[in-house]
Amino acid sequence: MPLDVVPHARHDWTRPQAEALLNQPFNDLLFAAQQAHRQHFDPNRVQVSTLLSIKTGACPEDCGYCAQSASHDTALERERLLALDEVTAAARAARAAGATRFCMGAAWRNPSDTHLTQVIAMIEAVHALGLETCVTLGMLNLAQAQRLKDAGLDYYNHNLDTSPEFYGQVISTRTYQERLDTLEHIRAVGLKTCSGGILGMGESRADRAGLLCQLANLPAHPESVPINLLVKIEGTPLAEAPELDPLEFVRTVAAARLMMPGSYVRLSAGRETMSDELQTLCYLAGANSIFYGERLLTTDNADAQRDRALFERLGLQFEAMPEEGRDQPGGCFK
Repeated sequence: MPLDVVPHARHDWTRPQAEALLNQPFNDLLFAAQQAHRQHFDPNRVQVSTLLSIKTGACPEDCGYCAQSASHDTALERERLLALDEVTAAARAARAAGATRFCMGAAWRNPSDTHLTQVIAMIEAVHALGLETCVTLGMLNLAQAQRLKDAGLDYYNHNLDTSPEFYGQVISTRTYQERLDTLEHIRAVGLKTCSGGILGMGESRADRAGLLCQLANLPAHPESVPINLLVKIEGTPLAEAPELDPLEFVRTVAAARLMMPGSYVRLSAGRETMSDELQTLCYLAGANSIFYGERLLTTDNADAQRDRALFERLGLQFEAMPEEGRDQPGGCFK
């Protein structure tokens, strides 16, 4: 029998309940997820974000998936913090291409106050273009979160990556609780939260259920939930991770939609290797946001023309930008 659709947000999910969702017959799971999606969103509109690396490489963390870690020999060159005019030019190009949110990432464990001052200037410049702003800078204390809020930042991204039980097999330089603390600081000052995870790192279905429980049981569901597929990078510990069944990825997207029905569920890293058919199933399962553009920090992203062609075939459109932020009427592909 099809699953019952929960019309409201819950924060009391148990691991067995999340696993039960993931274990449902595929058709039942997608049917329920599509119903939940339609209760909260226009099913034919997709929010589009663009991601720019504003400071690349030499990160002191040892995340097993990341090319930017100083612990891994990935041949990635360390780059300086981008200049303000470079960031502004990239934001203008993203807006012209239809993005409504401009995200900036820096390879820091945590930003210094000087770094934060420089990033705040970028936030203000991007915001002046009519775009929503998002940054991911590593861990924050409460005072730093407040400075970002006061500067007009819309979203802060800080992923949990995986379940608490599997986390130690991926990262040793930052604890799970430190990630939760940063999310708490973000919520405390009233910033919107972008938090999700990475699939395909060798975790089990139970670990994927554990990640979703952690996210869904936060005091407030993240406004955006990025679901990443591991991009295997030579020189990182996870370069030889086993392949994830594509349908397992779809199941996780569907469960995320059911457990966090009012959140944007974003297809993030890994789209370059996904077939059109796999991405279509993800949209059917409730994904309604993507990163758009040729690069995601240090890895390739799906080709923009391919995205346009697929959206045309599916009858999907960009979610419209606010009027003051549009370069083209409608803010959609057509």
